[in-house]
This record gives sequence, structure tokens and C-alpha cells, in this order.
Amino acid sequence: MPRVLAIDPGEKRVGVAVSDPSGTIARPLRWIPAQPEATLPERLTMLATEQEAEELIVGLPARMDGSEGPEARAARQLARRLRETSGMPVHMVDERLTSVAAERALIAAGERRARRRQLSDQIAAALLLQGHLDARGRSRGGR
Repeated sequence: MPRVLAIDPGEKRVGVAVSDPSGTIARPLRWIPAQPEATLPERLTMLATEQEAEELIVGLPARMDGSEGPEARAARQLARRLRETSGMPVHMVDERLTSVAAERALIAAGERRARRRQLSDQIAAALLLQGHLDARGRSRGGR
């Protein structure tokens, strides 16, 4: 099973998480600055290569009613550019509520506001990735 890198795009920061080599468990990796936007696909491709990932997941920030706004269009454009830059399979995954869940988990863990700001993007990426890994495992009949 190839290692998977998950990307939670944002205007200022891009959260990144990576799976274990078996593709079972997600772990938060870090966040990287979203700017300059022109080099973002190359920077993410380098990070994926460093992590030995063979597949990329990009969070799709759909609205609660399922419609897509400018953020979703930007995420789709990033996914397209990542396919071109990396040559890896890139999948879009619904990321609704991952940021909210990450924030709640950090509050429950007692993290201060400044620390939550540092961690929330990568935690959201890990939640996004774990959901994808779990769904993939269920679709293959479990592990």
C-alpha cells in the first residue's frame, strides 16, 4: 500500500499529513505557507517525495449545502497543478468540518489559542486523511 500525503489548502497556510507505510494511520506532518501560490505545487511535490508518498489527497472545501465556492475552485486548481507537477494520482476528498473537528480536539486537549493556530491546519489534514484511509479500508473489505 503506498504512503499517502494529504493536503488541507487554505489562504494562508496549507496543512499536511502523511500516512504510515501501510496506508492505515494518518499523522499530522506540518503546515507550509500558501504563498507564493505559484510555487505551491512544486513545494508540495518535494514534500511528498521526501515523505515517499505515491498518492496525494487534496481537501475539497465544499459548503454545507454541497455547493462549491471560490475556495473549492482554488482547491480543484491546486489538485490539477499537483497532477501535472508530481505525476502522482491526486484525489479530491470532502473536507467539510475537518477544521471544526481539529479545533475542538485541540481545545479538548487544553491547547492555548496560539498553539491551536499553529496545529489546527495539520490536524485537519490528518483528520481528512484518516477519513479517506478508513473509507478506503472499508471499501476493500477492511484490513
